[in-house]
Amino acid sequence: MGKYDFNTIIDRSHSDAIKYCELNKWFDADNLLPMWIADMDFCVCPEITEALQRRISHRIYGYASTPDEFFPTIADWLRRRHGFETSPEEMTYIPGIVKGIGFVINRFCKPGDKIVIQPPVYHPFRRLIEGNGCKALDNPLLRLEDTYEMDLDGLEEIIRREHPRMMILCNPHNPIGIQWSRETLARVADICAEEGVIVVSDEIHGDLMLGGMPHIPYLSVSDNARRTGIMLGAPSKTFNVPGLVSSWCVIKDEAMRRNFFEWLECNEFNAPTCFATIGTIAAYNHGEEWLGEALGYIQDNIDYVADELDRISSGRIRVYRPQASFLIWLDCRGLGLSHEQLTDFFVKDAKLALNDGAMFGAEGTGFMRMNVATPRSVIDESLRRIAHALEHCPEKATV
Repeated sequence: MGKYDFNTIIDRSHSDAIKYCELNKWFDADNLLPMWIADMDFCVCPEITEALQRRISHRIYGYASTPDEFFPTIADWLRRRHGFETSPEEMTYIPGIVKGIGFVINRFCKPGDKIVIQPPVYHPFRRLIEGNGCKALDNPLLRLEDTYEMDLDGLEEIIRREHPRMMILCNPHNPIGIQWSRETLARVADICAEEGVIVVSDEIHGDLMLGGMPHIPYLSVSDNARRTGIMLGAPSKTFNVPGLVSSWCVIKDEAMRRNFFEWLECNEFNAPTCFATIGTIAAYNHGEEWLGEALGYIQDNIDYVADELDRISSGRIRVYRPQASFLIWLDCRGLGLSHEQLTDFFVKDAKLALNDGAMFGAEGTGFMRMNVATPRSVIDESLRRIAHALEHCPEKATV
C-alpha cells in the first residue's frame, strides 16, 4: 500500500465532468459506465489541491502576473524526467494542446495548405486541419502483430509528392500508446527538414511512460528536429488537471520561435491564469511521488484488463499494451461484428462508454479505446459487463 489512494470511487456528479455529464450527447444513453474521455477518476495529488486552496483563500482573483519560477519549474521537470535541456527563453504558455496546435496552424499555414497526420490518431488533429481550411494528408501507421510502426517510406513519398506545410506528430502516440524510437523520430526530422516541413509534436502523454521506458522528446533527437520542431506538452494528463488549462510550448529555432511567440503575445494567447501557474508549479515540484504510484496502479490495471479480456473473450478481444498513458487500444475484430454492431455491443449490451476506434480514422474500424485510469472496482464492473454481454448476446459476437 502506497501513500496515495487510487481505490476510492469519487462521486463526480455536479462537477460538470464531460466524462459523465455528456454521455447522452455522445452515446444517446446515460446509464453507461464511462471509460472514454482521457481524464482519470483518481483524486488529484493533494499538494496541488493545497496550493490552489491557499490561493483561493485570498478572496480576490484579479489580474495576475506569471510567477518568475513558472518556466524554470517546467524546464527543470523536463531535465529531471526526460534529460531534455531547454530554457525559459525557449518556452511559452499555451491554453491547452489542441488550442496550441490550432494557433500553430493559424500562424504558419494558409487555407489550402496540406498537413500530414498518421492515423489512427487523436481525432482533433483532422478537425483542426480541416476546420482551418487546410487539407489533411494521411500517412497511416503500419499495423503489426503486437504493435504499430510508422510508414517512413510512405511519409517520405507523400512529402516529396504533396509538399505539405506541416506535420502533426503524436509522441507518444494516442490512441495506441507507442513511444517512437529515437531512430524513428530522427528519420522523421530528416525527411521533413529536407522539404522545409514544420513538425508539431504533441507530447502530452510523455510523462506517463510505463515500465520504466524513457520518453524521447522530438526536439532532443537531432539538429534537424530542433530546426523544424515545435513541441507541446502539459501537466494536464500527467496529474489529472486538464481543468486548470495549463500547457506549454518549446521552440528551439530562434526565427520560428520569435515569429510564433510574438504573435501569441500580441493576441494575449500566452497569458495564463493564476490557477494554471500555481497548479503547474505545485505539480512539477511536489507531484513526482504521486505520479510514480499512479503509474504503478495504471500498469497493474492494464495488465489485469489485458489478461481478463483475453480470458472472457477467448482471445477475440486483443489488447495492444501501451508503452505510455492510461488508454488501451482494443482490437475487437475477432468478435466478427460490423463496426456499427461493435459500437452497439459496447453501448447497448455491455452498457459501457468507450471511444469508437473509427473516430481516430478509418484505420480504427473494428477497434475501441478504453480508459483504465479508474479504481480497480470499476475495472471489475466493466469486465463483468463485457462478459455478460458476450454470454447473453451470442448472435452479436460469434466465436
